[in-house]
Amino acid sequence: MSYAKQSEILFLWDGESWNPNGDMLNANAPRYDEISRKALVSDVRIKRTIRDFLESRGEEIFVKEEPYKDGLADGKRRVKSVVGDAKDVEKAILEKCIDVRAFGGVFPVEKQTNSLTGPIQFKMSKSINETEIVYVKGTGAFASKEGKENKTFREEYILPYAVFATYGVINALNSEKTNLSEEDVKKILEGLWLGTKNLISRSKFGQMPRFLFRIIYKEPGTYIGGLDNLIKLKSSKVAELEIRSTNDYSIDLSEIVKLTETYADKIASIEYVCDDYIDITPLPENWERKSFGI
Repeated sequence: MSYAKQSEILFLWDGESWNPNGDMLNANAPRYDEISRKALVSDVRIKRTIRDFLESRGEEIFVKEEPYKDGLADGKRRVKSVVGDAKDVEKAILEKCIDVRAFGGVFPVEKQTNSLTGPIQFKMSKSINETEIVYVKGTGAFASKEGKENKTFREEYILPYAVFATYGVINALNSEKTNLSEEDVKKILEGLWLGTKNLISRSKFGQMPRFLFRIIYKEPGTYIGGLDNLIKLKSSKVAELEIRSTNDYSIDLSEIVKLTETYADKIASIEYVCDDYIDITPLPENWERKSFGI
């Protein structure tokens, strides 16, 4: 088996009039950094997108809600549901569940709690552009009370537009511990791209994957770091708050390209997927362009 190779991942995705990751402690408004005026998306949301897509493709997913009696199954019940009475629970879960091989997990068995650190980890994603939270109010479909003509009100918070940079690392040393393979990585990246596009819910409809970039290194433990902070957004708009689509800006990868050239002897290959509706430069000829279809 070919274990997952040491890598860095950079993923750009966007949306308009949407809520990419509601904060339950703040009226489910989009997560937001008041100081930088940039929106945030947690790594948990990113992993959920991948998990849901892979499950729709028939993969066994360990971390998910499972109905049980009058509520949801707890950790022990979930373990039982996935691997039954297997003697080596950790081995059985790793064999069956791609999300544990990729992201790790915590699974209790009797009085013992097993914990695995996954080789693929994402940091908190931040929008590249400055944006704002907009309060929207509308009417519902039903009367406020039986016999009344007044309708209920619907309230929500949205972002007019945001393009996010999601950064992650694949730790080759950990991939051997969880048996994460290169074939698994292909599925994870496909889930990141197509899962983002196909997350068609009321609050997230219209979000689109724009650019997915992977640097594959020759040796474990090697990586440049902080690729999401090396991107430059260039726009003709007076203020970034005015940006409303990919037509309003371009993405400059010059700093990343310069570093890949500096550390070329450490890099095995560079792969990317790019949407046709975003202006990204430069894209060197020695980078291999891939595709996940539509």
